[in-house]
Amino acid sequence: MQIKYFENYEAMSEEASQQIAVKIAAKPDLLLCAASGSSPLGTYKKLAENNSIMFEQLRVIKLDEWGGIAMNNPNSCESFLQEHVLKTLKIHPDRYISFQTNPKDKEAECRTVSAYLENNGPIDLCVLGLGLNGHIAFNEPADFLQPFAHVAKLSGTSMQHQMASQMNEKPSFGLTLGMAEILQSRKIIIAVTGSKKKEIAEDFLSGSITTRLPASFLWLHPNVECLVNQAVFED
Repeated sequence: MQIKYFENYEAMSEEASQQIAVKIAAKPDLLLCAASGSSPLGTYKKLAENNSIMFEQLRVIKLDEWGGIAMNNPNSCESFLQEHVLKTLKIHPDRYISFQTNPKDKEAECRTVSAYLENNGPIDLCVLGLGLNGHIAFNEPADFLQPFAHVAKLSGTSMQHQMASQMNEKPSFGLTLGMAEILQSRKIIIAVTGSKKKEIAEDFLSGSITTRLPASFLWLHPNVECLVNQAVFED
């Protein structure tokens, strides 16, 4: 894992967006796995400002989704990606694969997403954020981790996430890519930023691997860029 430290969130976001732009320039039909939330938001904004990069062939897959809510809930991952990625980069619907928020058959929905990756993957570039409890996507701390897309039981920590806390209708489950699908990505960028993450960031950066800190499995991947906003360590 290559770790880079930045003075602030803006500098971290600039570096992430430049790395993504370089990859898209080299492979215009790149498959980008996009996380939602405040950690990658600055990256997406800066990427959209990069007028030298063309996005006509770029493919996007949603990393995860809050389950049991309306698809157009303003705090869903879908609404976030529609506003900050799909609209700004002009990604046509046929180049976007997404978990539905409240599918009739949750397991079938997960199988559909996994089948897409099996036939069209692997992910070329996966953008992640470090969860407050060390999760990536909705792969929550547990005795064991799921390899493929699955229905996740949301932890109390995840339910305190800003997106969930602002919802009138609360999510009752999560839909997420599994650890194997994430770790099969050709390249991973993880942003370590946000308040109250000092302790989990220190644990993650220690390099110890445990299912109780799912993000720690990224240490097993040969091509991970860990971009750290130094403000995380400020009291």
